[in-house]
Amino acid sequence: MSAVAPGRLRGVGVGPGDPELVTVKAARLIGAADVVAFHSGTRGDSIARRIAASYFGDGVIEELLVYPVTTGATDHPLGYHGLMADFYDESAARLAAHLDAGRDVVVLAEGDPLFYGTYMYLHDRLSSRYDSAVVPGVTSVSGSAAAVATGLCRHEDVLTILPGTLPVPELARRLADTEAAVVMKLGRTFENVREALRQAGRLDDARYVERASSEHERVLAVADVDASTVPYMSMVVVPGRDKRADAAGRAAASADLAPGAGADSEIDCVTDESVSAAGEVVVVGLGPGPDRWLTPEVAQALADVDHVVGYAPYVARVPQREGLTRHASGNTVEVDRAGLALDLAARGERVAVVSGGDAGVFGMAAAVFEAAEAPEAPGRRHVGIRVLPGVSAAQAVAARAGAPLGGDFAVMSLSDRLKPWAVVEQRLRSAAEADLVLALYNPASRSRTTQIARAREVLLEVRPADTVVVVGRDVGRAQESLTVTTLGGLDPASIDMLCLVIVGATGTRVTPTGQVWTPRFVPA
Repeated sequence: MSAVAPGRLRGVGVGPGDPELVTVKAARLIGAADVVAFHSGTRGDSIARRIAASYFGDGVIEELLVYPVTTGATDHPLGYHGLMADFYDESAARLAAHLDAGRDVVVLAEGDPLFYGTYMYLHDRLSSRYDSAVVPGVTSVSGSAAAVATGLCRHEDVLTILPGTLPVPELARRLADTEAAVVMKLGRTFENVREALRQAGRLDDARYVERASSEHERVLAVADVDASTVPYMSMVVVPGRDKRADAAGRAAASADLAPGAGADSEIDCVTDESVSAAGEVVVVGLGPGPDRWLTPEVAQALADVDHVVGYAPYVARVPQREGLTRHASGNTVEVDRAGLALDLAARGERVAVVSGGDAGVFGMAAAVFEAAEAPEAPGRRHVGIRVLPGVSAAQAVAARAGAPLGGDFAVMSLSDRLKPWAVVEQRLRSAAEADLVLALYNPASRSRTTQIARAREVLLEVRPADTVVVVGRDVGRAQESLTVTTLGGLDPASIDMLCLVIVGATGTRVTPTGQVWTPRFVPA
């Protein structure tokens, strides 16, 4: 007697609710299946089955897979995820029995099987053992966007899909940093989501969609929703703003600020006619990382402004709040973002430019002064610039090590993006010959991997190989490390963009407990 050939497994998306949104392929596979499996909450009512039931074939075997819980509360020894892992193991075993008996199995998934879908956990357990495939479905995001009937993304808009279970500050930050957004997993999280939208300044644009594409679909302004009525099968859609409308609004604002200017005037280059609106740019240092190293003065300044401008990772460290607009940009465009900040301030806006560490040490402060001198934007020279200090990376690493900066020291950047490498080498030699402690910023990056090795060679031409070296990596954060070595023993390959290197002077010492310090005195 020959063995029975195993059946085939198919994960099939059935769309967000309307049975007519089931694809032709999905309907064909559902109708031909020997077994159709579907999930439900603890009450046993399966939304996926309701959507697809009209496509079931005669005599099909139905497998209802009931979640043990629908929240994170459980007394399982491994917690919620342990309980769910057991459930998926048991469900996979039930389906495997059918597959081993030669039956073709279709697992239904609301929306798309691999978009926050439960099917993926069964696929992980079964796909290596059986003939498996996934049939995509219309996602709940597509269904909700269609219900809102407004363009979700335009041009180069970034769409961010977020779970409503995120903490409010994190959710608000992400909502403020994207052009378009969809927030899923509502239900009990709705009030938190609404508060995050308010803090991000996106509440007025946000639309609530309940049971998209079904006969019970509802679309409301988020501000008008009764939180007690929100089911899990709902989401919030925040469309990207139409850049044409934004441009028209900015042109009108420019005309208001500069009497006599035409409606087509650009606001990116402020003229002397608008100097009466000129304000101040506050340039602040956030410190190397932890919130406890943020000074009260800087915290107060950030609480008082309407705009925060900076490199994206630094902007992300500023808590989002109502009325705050964030302007995050990539690395190496310091003068561009400084110009944006000055132009905003010239129109009377309250603006902060953020830097890591201390803004005046290889930070944004100098870039703001540079942008203020731009001849193409004469209005910027009327903007006040105030710089607030922060804890520098050199200070943080030195404190972790002990007191290596206790004597005379120099601070240098090994980046040759803004100065020739020959100048870097000349300064390294001069500092080494002067026997100064050296704090080296930007020792390496993804594109600059050789500079620290060459710097070590230059220093060894002047300094002895046993010169004390401290390498601080990610200091102030959970992954921080501190290495005490020597100039001869320093491995350039171990240095990356998260490091700051301190090269000691002749008198720099290491205590029996491994702390590094440089005496205040130098022998005659």
